[in-house]
Amino acid sequence: QVQLVESGGGLVQPGGSLRLSCAASGSIFSLYAMGWFRQAPGKEREFVASISRSGSSTFDADSVKGRFTISRDNAKNTVSLQMDSLKPEDTAVYYCAAAQSLGSSASYYTTGRLYSYWGQGTQVTVSS
Repeated sequence: QVQLVESGGGLVQPGGSLRLSCAASGSIFSLYAMGWFRQAPGKEREFVASISRSGSSTFDADSVKGRFTISRDNAKNTVSLQMDSLKPEDTAVYYCAAAQSLGSSASYYTTGRLYSYWGQGTQVTVSS
């Protein structure tokens, strides 16, 4: 079992930045690939970014490429999402998720069905 708690959401103006964090507990964090997903009102959940167990491999959705950066600290059991140059269309609830991993690269972990554990989500609103 893995428990995930997100933090860092809020209201930001277009062009601004936010840093989301996800704290994990309950199992060996380094055995899991981690991902961020988001869901806007009236839309389906979508993949944002993923990172491999070791952190050596990351993968971003095209919609956030060059603006968002995923990272992890296995010593602190945390995964973060640095979001820069935010746009109104980035407004959504952001979810942290954990997937049991045998060491595949981050590009494998782009679909929600691969993830066994999910946080409760944190709201990000980009508006002037």
